[in-house]
Amino acid sequence: MQVDGKKIVDPSKQKAVCDRLRMELSHPLRVMVMNRGPDTELLVANPVELCGKGRPLVFYDITFALKMLGTRIFLAEIGRHVAGEREWEVYRIHLGDDLELAASRNKIVEGVTKMLMGWD
Repeated sequence: MQVDGKKIVDPSKQKAVCDRLRMELSHPLRVMVMNRGPDTELLVANPVELCGKGRPLVFYDITFALKMLGTRIFLAEIGRHVAGEREWEVYRIHLGDDLELAASRNKIVEGVTKMLMGWD
């Protein structure tokens, strides 16, 4: 629906809404491993619901997935950020120094994503 409550009839706007829904349903959260100088950091961005509530078990799920993968956590931070019109909970987890292989980075992203999506 449009802001005035009427049906969206413009095909380009309908396509934009459909594309956005497909993207949000297929990738509702973002998970990536990055280098921050000498440190390796896991970033997880989770959208906040319209009512302003986040998902309280996200931090638990992230730490549990890392434990199952044998990855140590050095430091963890949680914050909220606004990008565009959306508010995101961003989890920044500094990983232990034992992360060396690119394959293990992919395993971390895959393992955390599976845990958060409930695919495991």
